[in-house]
Amino acid sequence: MSIDVLCILFHRTVLSDSCIISITIEIYLTSLFDVAVPNLSDSEWQTKVLESDVPVLVEFWAPWCGPCRMIHPIVDQLAKDFAGKFKFYKINTDESPNTANRYGIRSVPTVIIFKGGEKKDSIIGAVPRETLEKTIERFLVE
Repeated sequence: MSIDVLCILFHRTVLSDSCIISITIEIYLTSLFDVAVPNLSDSEWQTKVLESDVPVLVEFWAPWCGPCRMIHPIVDQLAKDFAGKFKFYKINTDESPNTANRYGIRSVPTVIIFKGGEKKDSIIGAVPRETLEKTIERFLVE
């Protein structure tokens, strides 16, 4: 279940001795039931990525990386849009350096697409959603 935005609005007008007081309370719940793209560790890499039966997009990132924070919401939204057709993971290069080294990650963010246990494509840097979307779609039709 997903709730993108739920707005509850309470409005009450109260009469006072000398004025009318209007009270409005708004409550926003955004993505209350959505789960973020999971983080992977080196130990999960084989089973979650290389042995996956569907294509996998992996975002290599680091907590100190500003462009990574820009691309996170894009990857999160793509994971929702392509649910069931593609798997999505994030891997923190500071916490899982072995996997990052194995794939020659020198800059973050780097997004790599895997299919059938093999690296198929990579994108370096914070790119527009359309760039990632077109790359994903190429591997859905193969």
